[in-house]
Amino acid sequence: MSSNISRRKFIESSVFAAAGLTVVPSSVMGGSLGHKAPSDKLNVVGVGVGGRDLKVLQGLESESIIGLADVDWKYSQRVFDYFPKAKKYLDYRKMYEELGNSIDAVVVATADHTHAIIAAEAITMGKHVYVEKPLTHSVYESRLLTRLAAKYKVVNIMGNQGSSEAGVRQVIDWIADGQIGEVRKVEAFTDRPIWPQGLMTPKEAHKVPKTLDWDLFIGPANKRPFNEIYHPWNWRDWWDFGTGALGDMACHILHPIFKGLN
Repeated sequence: MSSNISRRKFIESSVFAAAGLTVVPSSVMGGSLGHKAPSDKLNVVGVGVGGRDLKVLQGLESESIIGLADVDWKYSQRVFDYFPKAKKYLDYRKMYEELGNSIDAVVVATADHTHAIIAAEAITMGKHVYVEKPLTHSVYESRLLTRLAAKYKVVNIMGNQGSSEAGVRQVIDWIADGQIGEVRKVEAFTDRPIWPQGLMTPKEAHKVPKTLDWDLFIGPANKRPFNEIYHPWNWRDWWDFGTGALGDMACHILHPIFKGLN
């Protein structure tokens, strides 16, 4: 590989992210001792940064975080403070429009019901995408993103950090070695939900905080008045916005089973 290959060309032609790591010259990766020249860094934007996205973006601090979008600027203030050079947006669509040509990759960590629409738009723009789990709000949406990723040939990953832990590999090895015999039944358990559960849709309408764009939060879901119980955490208890404990934890707990049983 030529040492003077451009950063963008390297991203487009490389298969390291999709098929395992490739050894590349330090001049391509920005030199030794962890240093990267500005021209070697990816330009990354985050959508839905107030919650889980901060941890993900902190793991990408070696790159350039150029844009942050969230419907609630109060909830996201700590992230804005952490990345003061990034441009702030309420609407991710405006961020895509203004920074689109500069963006290399997008991190999506919004409420479940908007994962697919935000990720799909990024993929069709030719951007690499990290989507926090659960990948989507429905099976249809997951299949859609799979087709789009193949069509636009971008690198995609779902945030499922537990899949990298040693215990997962151990369970898969036990099954492969036949140490537990034939698997006929699997029972999975979790302490979720840790949010209020089985609640009726509240009838009372509260005043929308000035820092929150409630219409943008609702996105493709059915229109409903704002109530303080929904945001920023308990939206998981309503199907319009979340996927409950199944979407929140099954992707972790059942991952070694799906991998181990092929």
